[in-house]
Amino acid sequence: MAARRQYLGILFALGAVFSLGAGFYLSNAPGAAAPVGEPQRERRRAVAAGDLAIPVEVAEVVRDTLIVTITAAGQAKPVRQTTIVATVSGRIERLLVRENDLVTPETLLLTIDSTEYALEVDRALAARRAAEASYREATIFDGQIQNDTLRSERDAFVRARTGLDDAELRLRKALLDLEHTRITPPFAGRVASIQIAAGQWVRSGDLLLSIVDLNTIEVEVHVLEGEVGFLAPGRSARVNFTAFPDEVFYGRVETINPLIDPVARTAKVTVRLDNPDGRILPGMYARVTLDARRFPDRILVPRAAILERDRRTIVFVNENGFAKWRYVTTGLENNDFVEILPGPRTQTVEPGEQVLVRGHFSLIHDAAIRVSHDVRDDGPGIAP
Repeated sequence: MAARRQYLGILFALGAVFSLGAGFYLSNAPGAAAPVGEPQRERRRAVAAGDLAIPVEVAEVVRDTLIVTITAAGQAKPVRQTTIVATVSGRIERLLVRENDLVTPETLLLTIDSTEYALEVDRALAARRAAEASYREATIFDGQIQNDTLRSERDAFVRARTGLDDAELRLRKALLDLEHTRITPPFAGRVASIQIAAGQWVRSGDLLLSIVDLNTIEVEVHVLEGEVGFLAPGRSARVNFTAFPDEVFYGRVETINPLIDPVARTAKVTVRLDNPDGRILPGMYARVTLDARRFPDRILVPRAAILERDRRTIVFVNENGFAKWRYVTTGLENNDFVEILPGPRTQTVEPGEQVLVRGHFSLIHDAAIRVSHDVRDDGPGIAP
């Protein structure tokens, strides 16, 4: 009996030792559970320290004028462009420019062999001198005529009979032809589309080259007849060129054609923009955004702030570091902004409040957030 009691005591002691060892191991093993309430306290401390806040970008709600825009496509073209045409025939003696050269009205573009035209000037001078001699001989006594009208009529008659008028006209024509052997541009611009080469024979009327003024560019677009009434000359325009995908160029509506194309049902609208560096070239494809209707005093948020959850429109508002969603009613919009209207079963936002515009697609209500200037650098998920 005593032996049995001794045996039970040993078993009890071993069980106690095993229980203490197991408890010590579990309490120190990786991933061991903390006491009840500790995870919540740790999470609150982490959120307060910003360790679990999700990086987002924000924008302020504004009260401003909403501008509804019209978008159309077109091509760039120069405001001024001319084709230089030969007005005399001859051999191209010198070609002094190349395409894309910048020229002024004083720049000599090319010369045509002037030998024959210089000789023609000499002939005309000689003919005029002979005519002047005949004229003086015929009018040597005309100073004695007292009647001014009669003297004037006789002078015109003698000039015609001696060929003086014709000789003077031939001289002016010869001088003009000689001048046309030296070709200069009518305005400052760039050389384009050279059609000739040095040594080539050209005839009067042949195309030589073009001059384009690239300081100002026009883009012609065609706007639907239902929208053209909202436009007016002087309205702002933003132009995007395929050649410069990351740049926006600014111009204004120059003219609106009052005639509607009966087939396309559109009107031509011309936009003009400065091009001081000459980067925009004629023929470049452009997308033009025209300012049309203006709606002042509207509550506006960026388009990126608008989300849809459960078929309802929401925005996230930054309230002291937490993302609070609000169901909203939207109104007018353009490519950049959306109007927020009051509604019977929705909330609104106020100017100055911050709405989330990036990093908010997968957020839940009351999520901890922190404002970042570039969410892509922080990456998705929990920030370190």
